[in-house]
Amino acid sequence: MSAVQTRLKYVTRFAYGEALPTDEVQDGPIPVYGSNGRFAKFSRANTGSPAIIVGRKGSYGKVNWSNEACFASDTTFVVDERTTSHHLRWLYWLLQALDLDKGSDEAAVPGLNRDDAYEREVLLPDCETQEAVASFLDFEVQAVDSLIEAKQKLLDLLTEKRRMLAAEAVMRGLDRSAPLRSSGIDWLGDIPARWEIERSRWLFTERDERSETGEEEMLTVSHITGVTPRSEKDVNMFEAETTAGYKLCFTGDLVINTLWAWMGAMGTASVDGIVSPAYNVYTPCPRLLPSYVDALVRIPVFAQEVTRYSKGVWSSRLRLYPEGFFETFWPVPPLDEQEEIVAHIAEERTKIDKLATATERSITLLKERRSALIAATVTGQIDIPEAA
Repeated sequence: MSAVQTRLKYVTRFAYGEALPTDEVQDGPIPVYGSNGRFAKFSRANTGSPAIIVGRKGSYGKVNWSNEACFASDTTFVVDERTTSHHLRWLYWLLQALDLDKGSDEAAVPGLNRDDAYEREVLLPDCETQEAVASFLDFEVQAVDSLIEAKQKLLDLLTEKRRMLAAEAVMRGLDRSAPLRSSGIDWLGDIPARWEIERSRWLFTERDERSETGEEEMLTVSHITGVTPRSEKDVNMFEAETTAGYKLCFTGDLVINTLWAWMGAMGTASVDGIVSPAYNVYTPCPRLLPSYVDALVRIPVFAQEVTRYSKGVWSSRLRLYPEGFFETFWPVPPLDEQEEIVAHIAEERTKIDKLATATERSITLLKERRSALIAATVTGQIDIPEAA
């Protein structure tokens, strides 16, 4: 590989993108790129064709490619035929190897400093080698990307399987040969014949006991994780000056986030604690296992069902109050079958989660391989036959 050591400023110039005008046609034929990629359409382009778009603010340092002329927003830098005389596709791969997303000189608003980027040392090959490098990486990286895409699809399928696993088990049971009967409830459909149907007012009692000190474990409710201790959440959450007067919640209680019930923010508590006074707490009767309750309330179709009984003008502001919750109908399998259902869900989810973890690990390794391949190629560490 015939090449010379130089700095990026002698290879290309980073042109600034523009603020997207608000007084022109917004939904035109031209793609609009921001730091994180394509996000809109516009009536005109401000780049050549093709173009490299480099994140300047936000997802700074991220490198995107557009085969067609596009509109680069003011959070980006642009590299095209006007700002370099070198092979654009080679330069696209080179910029990815420079780790432009590492570090920023702007503490308040992180971003990519153009002058700092210009000082990066690069290996500049001749034109023939640039073309060979570009062709080689286009082929090899596409192969890696195809593997990553296939594994990501597997992850998506595993996520869907995990979700459907609970829905099928809590609504149909495990015995596929069991005779069915109509539940008379739209969201349930047919259920095993020996199951009962009961309105939730006869299955739950509302708990409205308050903490005197607020020193109990603070619990949060999410549509993703159900009921968990706040201490396990790695997020910045609003904290009141005192949690005295918060609602007590005991192990096995059903907790519903009144405002976000329509999203599925509910579940049963695995530990004692306190929750926001804005939440509702219910104690299940002995006919229901808390683990079965948790599995049922966290399936999407149940969230859709409780939405029917929620109140509010806007769909994003619906609230599920006790009188609405108590109108819902529940399938009630025999206790021994509830135990079998939750044990089955736990066992199958463990298998799915292990496979998902292994798949995620392989995706990480493939991404590392992708980065290493690009870096090794643009620095001349890989012998490219086409460049000989």
